[in-house]
Amino acid sequence: MPNYLSDEGHEKVKKELQELKNAGRKEIAQRLEDAKALGDLSENSEYQEAREAQELLEQKIMELEDTLRNAILITKGDTDEVRIGSTVVVSGSNGKEAYTIVGSEEAHPSENKISNESPLGKAFLGHKAGESVEVKAPMGTIQYTIIEIK
Repeated sequence: MPNYLSDEGHEKVKKELQELKNAGRKEIAQRLEDAKALGDLSENSEYQEAREAQELLEQKIMELEDTLRNAILITKGDTDEVRIGSTVVVSGSNGKEAYTIVGSEEAHPSENKISNESPLGKAFLGHKAGESVEVKAPMGTIQYTIIEIK
């Protein structure tokens, strides 16, 4: 499944990956060495905890590598319809609002960054300024009018 990422999101994932590969692995290696120095590994809880932390770290590294491998970079360009990467200004029951359509990796509803897979994001995709869009939500159908696409 593709991961849609902005340039900013792509850089953020790359930075986190490098941090985990460098500092994260060094920290775990040190914890393992310190735990080994305590003696008998079969009854050494510090060693077991460090091994579990190492497994979690390597799992997170694999997830981030997979995210980057399957990333589709969002390019902003002149378009007259809503697509991933667009900021869409709409008018609805709560007044005028602006949403940026992003991939699920970067979705952050409190910052009005909504996923292309969310009901709202799906409803806006492919529509043009001036069009009305209906969004089916748990509390009922909500009507939006697209004012502007940036």
